[in-house]
Amino acid sequence: MRNVYRHVFPQVHKELNGWISMAQKIPNEELRKQALASIEGKTFHCEGGSIYSMLAGRRWKDAVKFIVAYQTISDYLDNLCDRSTSLDPQDFRMLHQSMTDALTPGNPVHDYYQYREERNDGGYLKSLVITCQKVLEGLPDYSIVHPYVNQLGDLYNDLQVHKHVVEEERIPRLQTWFSEQKTAKGLKWYEFSACTGSTLGIFCLVSYTLGGTMNERLAKTVAESYFPFLQGLHILLDYYIDQQEDEEEGDLNFCSYYESEREMRKRFVYFVEETKSRTKTLPDVHFHQMIQEGLVGMYLADRKVSRLENAKVFVRELLNASGRKAKFFHFQTKVYHKLKPGKSL
Repeated sequence: MRNVYRHVFPQVHKELNGWISMAQKIPNEELRKQALASIEGKTFHCEGGSIYSMLAGRRWKDAVKFIVAYQTISDYLDNLCDRSTSLDPQDFRMLHQSMTDALTPGNPVHDYYQYREERNDGGYLKSLVITCQKVLEGLPDYSIVHPYVNQLGDLYNDLQVHKHVVEEERIPRLQTWFSEQKTAKGLKWYEFSACTGSTLGIFCLVSYTLGGTMNERLAKTVAESYFPFLQGLHILLDYYIDQQEDEEEGDLNFCSYYESEREMRKRFVYFVEETKSRTKTLPDVHFHQMIQEGLVGMYLADRKVSRLENAKVFVRELLNASGRKAKFFHFQTKVYHKLKPGKSL
């Protein structure tokens, strides 16, 4: 964590400052507004993802460059779709083609805005895509990892399309999509949807590849360790703390589909236990366990949690299930929030 605070986070902010400068010059007012808002409101996503750069060894700065650019695409498109002037699935699909292209060096960049009115971003989205491609191109082992990151990326893109269409179509589309999946055994449709909404598996796979340690066995082990449970835990925690906010704004929240708070608590503990079990098969096992414990500790320390019903019971049970380090991260994050007024995940 010393390395993260001294070196990684400053590098993240250096990269983000470059994207902020470019976003400020976006000609279209709506695209400029959403690009800047996505960075301002979701810097935490880039900071958290950048921890994976520690797996990249000497190429950790390249890992940070990729993670910041890819996560910035994700956050920007999430803003565009959440607060969209369009409800067209074809538009959402085309926007998210940028994330597929970002993972595939050699893919030509496309006119990602071709199905919407707001189109002139001054090359902002294409620049993000090309930055990701440049980090990945020429990596000798990227051919091994590409099928896995592409699969995770495709699932993420599908989720974003299905959950942003007109309200009455969202749940039927998500349920139909879920019924077609072979990797969804033992999950509810809303849990599977949450599992597809994380970028952590991609960051882990790319960082290991940059570090020169990638092989077929490692790629398969990372993919199976991160999806569905660690990624699901990540996004379910995100939805958990946003419950009240999403209810007020009328946004889709997967936690609202649990039959009771007790059932939700039980399923979260199940996700923690499955994550612990699966990450034991990975190299750098303590690092991956730190990720799981950090997710639980930091998310549950968010100020928004105090406004939720039965939050104290939920937090206590999940921290106990997660382990001692989760409690450490929980305490440290609460201290951080006190020192940084107004900060929230």
